[in-house]
Amino acid sequence: MDRKFSTVDWAKGANIYEVNIRQYTIEGTFTAFLNHLPRLREMGVDILWLMPITPISEKEKLGSLGSYYACSSYMRVSPEFGNLNDFKQLVREAHILGFKLIIDWVANHTGWDHEWAIAHPDWYVKDEKGQFTERNGWQDVIDLNYDNAEMRLAMIEAMKFWVDECNIDGFRCDMAHLVTLDFWKQARAACDAVKPLFWLAECEEVSYHDVFDVSYAWAWMHATGKQAKGEASLHDVREVLHSYSQYPAGARKLFFTTNHDENSWNGTEYEKYGKAAKAWAVFTATWQGGMPLIYSGQESPNTKRLEFFHKDPISWNKPLQLEDFYKKLLHLHKNNPAITEGETFILPSNHDNELMLFLRRKNEAVVLVALNLSNQDRLTVTVQHEWLTGTFTSIFSGLSFAFNGKESFELQAGDYFVYEKRI
Repeated sequence: MDRKFSTVDWAKGANIYEVNIRQYTIEGTFTAFLNHLPRLREMGVDILWLMPITPISEKEKLGSLGSYYACSSYMRVSPEFGNLNDFKQLVREAHILGFKLIIDWVANHTGWDHEWAIAHPDWYVKDEKGQFTERNGWQDVIDLNYDNAEMRLAMIEAMKFWVDECNIDGFRCDMAHLVTLDFWKQARAACDAVKPLFWLAECEEVSYHDVFDVSYAWAWMHATGKQAKGEASLHDVREVLHSYSQYPAGARKLFFTTNHDENSWNGTEYEKYGKAAKAWAVFTATWQGGMPLIYSGQESPNTKRLEFFHKDPISWNKPLQLEDFYKKLLHLHKNNPAITEGETFILPSNHDNELMLFLRRKNEAVVLVALNLSNQDRLTVTVQHEWLTGTFTSIFSGLSFAFNGKESFELQAGDYFVYEKRI
C-alpha cells in the first residue's frame, strides 16, 4: 500500500505529550496551563496533544463534569477551560516556543444534546424505533451516520474552523477506526489544503495509514501488560513488533506506558508494569518506527488514577523526579540519527524472556539499549557485535566507556541501560 499523504517534516522524530487540561492545574484552564510550556519545551516535547476542548453535553452526562468525549458543539470551547481567545493565546504561545499543537477530534459520536442532534437529527444513526442510538456501550453519546453526505461536509467544515481560526497543527482522531476510511481521506484532503497537518489515529487498522501518519500501538501495550502479569512472554511482545515492521513505509506507531484511558480505567503504569515501568518507558523512546507519548503528570511521577468525570488535579511534587529522565530520553529520540532513522539489531541472550537487548545504528551513530523487564535481580549478560566498538556514553549517568565489540552487564529488576556512540 502506498500512502496517499505524506507526513509533515516537523513530525518526523518528534515527541508527543498528552495534555489533560481539566486535571493539569487547580484552575483547569488554558491560561493556567501556559505556565508549564517552558519546562515542557525544555524537557524535549515537540507536539502538544490537547484532549477534547469542546463543550460537554448535559443530557446523560456522567459524573459531576462529564466526559470530554461527549461534546455539545464542534465549533465552541468548553467554558470549563476558558474561551476561544484563551485557546488562541495558548496556540500562539506554544508556537513561539517551538511547539506544534494538535487537538483531539471525536468524529464517531456526539453528546445527546449536541447542536446537530437538535437541528439535524437525520445526521445520526437511529435504532429500529427511530431513536438515537450508540453501538459501543457508551451511554453518554450517540452515533453519527456517515452515509449522510451533508453531515460529512459539516464535520469537515468544523475541523477546518480550528485550522483557519486558531492555527492548530493537526488532529488526534478518537476511535478513528469507527469512522469509515473514505471520510478520513475526504477530511484530510480538505484540511491539508488549508495547511499541511499532522494526523494521529487512535486505531490499529493498517489500512488507516493510507491517511494517518501515526497509529496507536495497542497490541504492543496489551502484550506488555500481559507479560508483566506473567500471562505472556517477551517473545509475544517481539511478535507484535515484527508485525509493525511490516507496515507501509513512512507509517509510525505511538508507543506509551499510559494515557488518559489507561490511567483512569486500568491503572497507572506502576500498577501495570511494577518495577519495569521506567524500562518500558525507555523502550517507547528507542524502538524503531515509534513516536513516544508522555501523558500529563508522568514526569512528576503521577502514581494515582486520575478521575475521569470529576475534578482531580495532578499532584505536582517538586522537584519533578522524572523530568530529567524523560528529558534525556526525549532528546535522544529526536537528536540521535540512530534512533530517528537507524536500523535495528536485536541481540540474543541467555535471558531472552527477561531482557530486551537491541542496537540501533545510522552510519557511525550507534545506540545500545539493555532492559530488564522482569522481577529478577542480578541477571548477567554478555553482548557481542561489531557495532559495539568505540567510546559509548550512558545517556543517564553521562559516564563514558570504551567498548571493544564484546561487553558484559549485570541488570537488576527493572534496570535500563542506554549507551550512545556519538558521531
